[in-house]
Amino acid sequence: MRVDEFDFDLPPSLIAERPASPRDASRLLEVGARLDDRAMLDLPKLLRPGDLLVVNDTRVIPARLIGRRGAAKIEVTLHRDLGGAWRAFAKGAKKLHAGDRIDFSEDFHAAVAAKNEEGDVTLAFDREGASFYAALVRHGHVPLPPYIKRPDDAGDRGDYQTIFAAKDGAVAAPTAGLHFTDRLLAALDQAGIGRIAVTLHVGAGTFLPVKVADTADHKMHSETGFIDAATAARINDARRAGGRIVAVGTTALRLLESAAGDDGTVKPFAGDTALFITPGYRFKAVDLLLTNFHLPRSTLFMLVSAFAGLARMKAAYAHAIVRRYRFFSYGDACLLHPAAEA
Repeated sequence: MRVDEFDFDLPPSLIAERPASPRDASRLLEVGARLDDRAMLDLPKLLRPGDLLVVNDTRVIPARLIGRRGAAKIEVTLHRDLGGAWRAFAKGAKKLHAGDRIDFSEDFHAAVAAKNEEGDVTLAFDREGASFYAALVRHGHVPLPPYIKRPDDAGDRGDYQTIFAAKDGAVAAPTAGLHFTDRLLAALDQAGIGRIAVTLHVGAGTFLPVKVADTADHKMHSETGFIDAATAARINDARRAGGRIVAVGTTALRLLESAAGDDGTVKPFAGDTALFITPGYRFKAVDLLLTNFHLPRSTLFMLVSAFAGLARMKAAYAHAIVRRYRFFSYGDACLLHPAAEA
């Protein structure tokens, strides 16, 4: 399909710079056979007893680092853990060379191990494991998306982290999870709606623009995910019992679909996925999708268009713009029913 089919005009004033407060005060657009304006706190009554929410429990690390190579300022955003080294996007990467040293503080540095064909670099840090993550906490910045035009601050350390965050590794938040609070989770529990976590470490590649004219020519970034055997069994049991699988976010959806067989059975998973979902994809494991509003021409808008239908999503986004919903990572949410229900 042509990438320009997924374009739309968005007023910059609708790009959320901060999250709703409290988080569950976000608005929720239900997208089904019709469009219904709702609120996140309505979610328990929009679902059924026996439905199962699948959330992503990855935790965002302070992956943006500002350092120096000699007198030159270098800014990098880590995006993929290679085990002892990291792939990173670097501003001014063309001026970096293998062997260059980047100092992020007096006692924290990395060497450029390689310049990659994809335009990023591989960095070998002076430490690993707990010591490395401790240095990130001291010297790193919250990797806010590029469309948030302000520096990160102390508030973002909590705001850009979901209530489910448990496992370090993401460099972008699974933003559908940002709307949940203890109050909302208690209401979901009371309504008989189950919840289980999977892990997909979201990479900064999620924000990369699609630069080709046709979706068939786009190379999707890969991300690392995990579903253990007990979690897979719980998901399969819920569906067999008549419950719907509700993916909280496109990251949870991509991982579930990567782990599912043709019959919809979810299997344990540990590894990388580069699943690129566009209209025409047959969904196997997910019945409903809770997600934020996504960028035009993005792989995420392509995914939601595949799930709910391109014409329906264009109508939903046009409605959201008129009603002044808040867009992108810190914005409002939508609950999508599959196109097959229309």
